[in-house]
Amino acid sequence: MWRDLKYLLAYIIPAIVAHALYYRGIWSFNGVTVAFIAIPILEAFFPGNTNNLDKEEEQTQASKVFFNILLYLNVPMLIGITYWYFYTLANTALQTYEVIGLTLTVGIYLGGVGINVAHELGHRTEALPKFLSKILLIPNLYMHFAIEHNHGHHVNIATPKDPASSRFNETIYAFYFRSVIFSYISAWSLEARRLKQQEKPVVSIHNQMIQFQCIQLGYLALVVFLFGWSLLPFAILTAILGFLMLETVNYIEHYGLQRRQLESGRYEPVQPWHSWNCNHDIGRILLYELTRHSDHHYKSTRKYQVLRHFEKAPLLPWGYPTSMLIALIPPLWFYLMNPKVEAFNQRLVA
Repeated sequence: MWRDLKYLLAYIIPAIVAHALYYRGIWSFNGVTVAFIAIPILEAFFPGNTNNLDKEEEQTQASKVFFNILLYLNVPMLIGITYWYFYTLANTALQTYEVIGLTLTVGIYLGGVGINVAHELGHRTEALPKFLSKILLIPNLYMHFAIEHNHGHHVNIATPKDPASSRFNETIYAFYFRSVIFSYISAWSLEARRLKQQEKPVVSIHNQMIQFQCIQLGYLALVVFLFGWSLLPFAILTAILGFLMLETVNYIEHYGLQRRQLESGRYEPVQPWHSWNCNHDIGRILLYELTRHSDHHYKSTRKYQVLRHFEKAPLLPWGYPTSMLIALIPPLWFYLMNPKVEAFNQRLVA
């Protein structure tokens, strides 16, 4: 049981956002200082381990409701913090630097927690977690992720068909442009194909993409109704920051890795070595094991608490926050990562 309680530490993230909103001032930048300064420093001292659960432990852990509740509680917390942020901006005399700090902090939170938890819940088969997943995506204006990620990215990962798989020598900024735009287009295409297979009209109430656009416009309209037009740009800006957090993670998780194309024209099945893994303990806990990404793509229905390390999977040399910062400087990223990609690909061929 004590081992399970470590995941309560994931609530540090919403706690530091709440702290920023309450105390403001220099604390407004909590999201930046904790995510991209404190955590990288801590991860330098706690690099993680490669331990896996045995089969019996896996079955026990996977069946515990406790791990689901931890995820579900993020929904009211995210809604409350989002409301608090808009209320603070609308009703408090803030310095410009405080507005910038709070916006960065909330944007990081929406992506780092909101989309991440939505991602985990979106892979469940039950109706409740899927519903909660979509709620978490609303403030990020990224509801199409529910379609594209599950039915596009997981099918086409590490192939030229996947907008969310970063290519060798592709800068993160070129990747942002390609992934954001073409993932959105792909979601429309996937939904149209689903409806045609079910012999339902594409332009209809049955189209989830049309539903999602209406819900997101409704969210923006609610922000304007409650707090005024001046808060609309902040609703959009925090959403952009949130989904760029996701896309930055996508970039480092798949950089330069490719599946072999078979003689039939199809691609080889997805294996653990088609995603970069990361065993740093702090990131694993705070991000609900997202960093053990290789196993997630190998078997997407596997719950976060039982994800495994694979010896053949490539390992990022740093934790996620450090990797994200390095990726923002393309020459440095290429200098450090390209040799690792090439060496790993050579090992696979050998």
